[in-house]
Amino acid sequence: MSDVVQTGQRGMGAVPRKIALIDATVGVLSRNIPAIVAAVGCIVLWQLVVWVFKIPTFMAPSPVEVMFALRDNAATLMRNFLPTLLEAVLGFIFGNLVAILLAIWFVHSKVAEKAFYPIAVFVKAIPIIALAPILVLIFGNGITPKIIIAGLICFFPTLVNMVQGLRSAPPAMLDLMRVLSASQSEILWKVRIPSSLPFLFAALKIAATSSVMGAIVAEWIGSSFGLGALIIEATYNFRSPLLYATVVIAALLAVVLFFIVSVVETKVVRWKPAGQH
Repeated sequence: MSDVVQTGQRGMGAVPRKIALIDATVGVLSRNIPAIVAAVGCIVLWQLVVWVFKIPTFMAPSPVEVMFALRDNAATLMRNFLPTLLEAVLGFIFGNLVAILLAIWFVHSKVAEKAFYPIAVFVKAIPIIALAPILVLIFGNGITPKIIIAGLICFFPTLVNMVQGLRSAPPAMLDLMRVLSASQSEILWKVRIPSSLPFLFAALKIAATSSVMGAIVAEWIGSSFGLGALIIEATYNFRSPLLYATVVIAALLAVVLFFIVSVVETKVVRWKPAGQH
């Protein structure tokens, strides 16, 4: 009898969770109705243009042909998707971690900032498409140069935003911590880092999409695997549906990474600077 009651309680508990999930899904869809309508409208317009003007498939495939390419080449796309995902995620972590550590160092040392900030600006000024072959020559044709390039693209926006965020700590809070004889590490963890989080996540959302671009650009330079390599192969072989399908997968990856960072931001950031609400 008790087993029946417990089973019924678990079943009753599952119903509210399902209802909450449905409500959350409906809420997300309702908040994004304009974006959904615009996206569907663009796809329909794309399909109509291809039909009306009879554009050859090798120039611009229709959305239907792209969908068929996604279905027919699912195994190939997945095989090349995983390396790009790994490169983008590792580059994102590596680039942002180095940027955050440097920003903390710069805030605590004016000499370090004056010495190394111009170098960071100089590296940022080098076009990534020009830097990629150099890294391939140094580190070979493996995954290492791809991760470094993805990391470099993420690095500079995070560095700039993090420095600004760490310095945005309220002066009154800093004065209070000094009156209380707080150490530099206590001031950092209890005042500066909480104040910097909105700035940090603004940069991380940019870096989330940029890391995918960096991984793909690196694969263009020299790689036999990954979405970037698949794009080059499909282009040279005039397989336009596969080319467009690969671009769609790359874009979806960037959107998913952006969404993940946004979700983490809602859980971590409890306040935002004026004008960002």
